[in-house]
Amino acid sequence: MIVRLDHIGIVAPNIEQALGILDAKLGFPLASTTPLPDGAYFAPEGTHNYMFQVGTGETMIEVLVPVVPEAGTYKYLQRFGAGLHHWGYACDDVEEEAARLREQGLQQIELGGPDPASITAAFFHPKTAGGILTELVPLRQS
Repeated sequence: MIVRLDHIGIVAPNIEQALGILDAKLGFPLASTTPLPDGAYFAPEGTHNYMFQVGTGETMIEVLVPVVPEAGTYKYLQRFGAGLHHWGYACDDVEEEAARLREQGLQQIELGGPDPASITAAFFHPKTAGGILTELVPLRQS
Protein backbone atom coordinates (compact mmCIF):
# COMPACT_ATOMS: atom_id res chain seq x y z
CA MET A 1 0.00 0.00 0.00
CA ILE A 2 1.18 3.54 -0.73
CA VAL A 3 1.61 5.17 2.66
CA ARG A 4 2.66 8.73 1.79
CA LEU A 5 4.50 11.01 -0.60
CA ASP A 6 8.16 10.29 0.20
CA HIS A 7 9.93 12.74 -2.07
CA ILE A 8 9.71 14.94 -5.11
CA GLY A 9 12.53 14.41 -7.58
CA ILE A 10 13.98 17.32 -9.49
CA VAL A 11 16.78 17.35 -12.02
CA ALA A 12 19.48 20.04 -11.92
CA PRO A 13 22.64 20.69 -13.93
CA ASN A 14 24.72 20.88 -10.72
CA ILE A 15 24.36 20.80 -6.96
CA GLU A 16 25.34 24.47 -6.59
CA GLN A 17 22.21 25.56 -8.46
CA ALA A 18 20.03 23.35 -6.27
CA LEU A 19 21.69 24.59 -3.06
CA GLY A 20 21.20 28.19 -4.18
CA ILE A 21 17.45 27.69 -4.47
CA LEU A 22 16.46 24.90 -2.07
CA ASP A 23 18.76 25.79 0.83
CA ALA A 24 19.58 29.48 0.43
CA LYS A 25 16.15 30.70 -0.74
CA LEU A 26 13.60 28.13 0.48
CA GLY A 27 15.42 27.10 3.66
CA PHE A 28 15.43 23.34 2.91
CA PRO A 29 18.75 22.02 4.24
CA LEU A 30 20.72 19.22 2.67
CA ALA A 31 19.83 16.08 4.63
CA SER A 32 22.55 14.85 6.97
CA THR A 33 22.21 11.40 5.41
CA THR A 34 23.42 12.66 2.01
CA PRO A 35 27.02 11.58 1.40
CA LEU A 36 29.20 14.48 0.34
CA PRO A 37 30.59 15.80 -1.90
CA ASP A 38 29.00 13.75 -4.70
CA GLY A 39 25.73 12.62 -3.17
CA ALA A 40 24.60 9.03 -3.59
CA TYR A 41 25.52 7.70 -7.02
CA PHE A 42 22.60 5.96 -8.79
CA ALA A 43 24.22 3.85 -11.50
CA PRO A 44 21.09 2.95 -13.56
CA GLU A 45 20.56 6.63 -14.38
CA GLY A 46 24.12 7.91 -14.00
CA THR A 47 23.18 10.57 -11.45
CA HIS A 48 24.51 11.97 -8.21
CA ASN A 49 21.50 12.22 -5.90
CA TYR A 50 21.11 14.64 -3.00
CA MET A 51 18.27 14.72 -0.46
CA PHE A 52 16.92 17.95 1.04
CA GLN A 53 14.64 18.10 4.09
CA VAL A 54 11.32 19.88 3.57
CA GLY A 55 10.29 21.52 6.83
CA THR A 56 9.79 19.26 9.83
CA GLY A 57 7.83 16.53 8.06
CA GLU A 58 8.98 13.36 6.33
CA THR A 59 8.85 14.63 2.75
CA MET A 60 12.17 15.22 1.02
CA ILE A 61 13.28 16.75 -2.26
CA GLU A 62 15.65 14.54 -4.21
CA VAL A 63 17.98 16.42 -6.56
CA LEU A 64 19.35 14.38 -9.45
CA VAL A 65 22.50 15.73 -11.09
CA PRO A 66 23.16 13.75 -14.29
CA VAL A 67 26.79 12.87 -15.02
CA VAL A 68 26.52 10.18 -17.73
CA PRO A 69 25.59 11.66 -21.15
CA GLU A 70 24.12 8.36 -22.42
CA ALA A 71 21.68 8.02 -19.49
CA GLY A 72 18.02 8.97 -19.51
CA THR A 73 18.21 11.66 -16.84
CA TYR A 74 20.99 13.47 -18.69
CA LYS A 75 18.90 13.43 -21.87
CA TYR A 76 15.87 14.61 -19.87
CA LEU A 77 17.83 17.62 -18.57
CA GLN A 78 19.01 18.48 -22.09
CA ARG A 79 15.49 18.25 -23.49
CA PHE A 80 13.41 19.86 -20.72
CA GLY A 81 15.87 21.76 -18.54
CA ALA A 82 16.01 21.81 -14.77
CA GLY A 83 12.83 21.11 -12.82
CA LEU A 84 10.35 18.44 -11.83
CA HIS A 85 11.44 14.90 -12.69
CA HIS A 86 9.31 12.48 -10.62
CA TRP A 87 7.11 11.76 -7.59
CA GLY A 88 8.34 9.16 -5.10
CA TYR A 89 5.77 7.33 -2.97
CA ALA A 90 6.69 5.39 0.16
CA CYS A 91 5.17 1.89 0.32
CA ASP A 92 5.05 -0.75 2.98
CA ASP A 93 5.82 -3.36 0.27
CA VAL A 94 7.26 -2.07 -3.02
CA GLU A 95 6.96 -5.36 -4.92
CA GLU A 96 3.32 -5.84 -3.91
CA GLU A 97 2.39 -2.25 -4.77
CA ALA A 98 4.27 -2.44 -8.09
CA ALA A 99 2.27 -5.56 -9.00
CA ARG A 100 -0.97 -3.75 -8.11
CA LEU A 101 -0.05 -0.78 -10.31
CA ARG A 102 0.85 -3.08 -13.21
CA GLU A 103 -2.57 -4.73 -12.83
CA GLN A 104 -4.09 -1.24 -13.06
CA GLY A 105 -2.37 -0.71 -16.42
CA LEU A 106 0.69 1.29 -15.41
CA GLN A 107 3.83 0.38 -17.37
CA GLN A 108 6.79 -0.44 -15.13
CA ILE A 109 10.21 0.69 -16.33
CA GLU A 110 12.89 -1.96 -16.07
CA LEU A 111 16.10 -0.60 -14.60
CA GLY A 112 19.50 -1.81 -15.68
CA GLY A 113 22.83 -1.12 -14.09
CA PRO A 114 25.57 -3.21 -12.59
CA ASP A 115 23.29 -5.07 -10.15
CA PRO A 116 19.58 -4.67 -10.98
CA ALA A 117 18.66 -7.05 -8.16
CA SER A 118 19.98 -4.53 -5.61
CA ILE A 119 17.49 -1.84 -6.68
CA THR A 120 14.68 -1.54 -4.12
CA ALA A 121 12.57 1.01 -6.03
CA ALA A 122 10.09 0.61 -8.88
CA PHE A 123 9.48 3.21 -11.60
CA PHE A 124 6.42 3.67 -13.83
CA HIS A 125 6.32 5.37 -17.22
CA PRO A 126 4.83 8.88 -17.29
CA LYS A 127 2.62 8.02 -20.28
CA THR A 128 0.70 5.57 -18.09
CA ALA A 129 0.88 7.54 -14.81
CA GLY A 130 -0.77 10.85 -15.60
CA GLY A 131 2.28 12.45 -17.19
CA ILE A 132 4.59 12.10 -14.16
CA LEU A 133 7.38 9.57 -13.77
CA THR A 134 6.28 7.65 -10.67
CA GLU A 135 8.59 5.91 -8.22
CA LEU A 136 7.78 3.52 -5.41
CA VAL A 137 10.29 3.31 -2.55
CA PRO A 138 10.41 1.39 0.73
CA LEU A 139 8.91 3.19 3.72
CA ARG A 140 11.66 4.92 5.73
CA GLN A 141 11.36 4.43 9.45
CA SER A 142 11.56 7.72 11.33
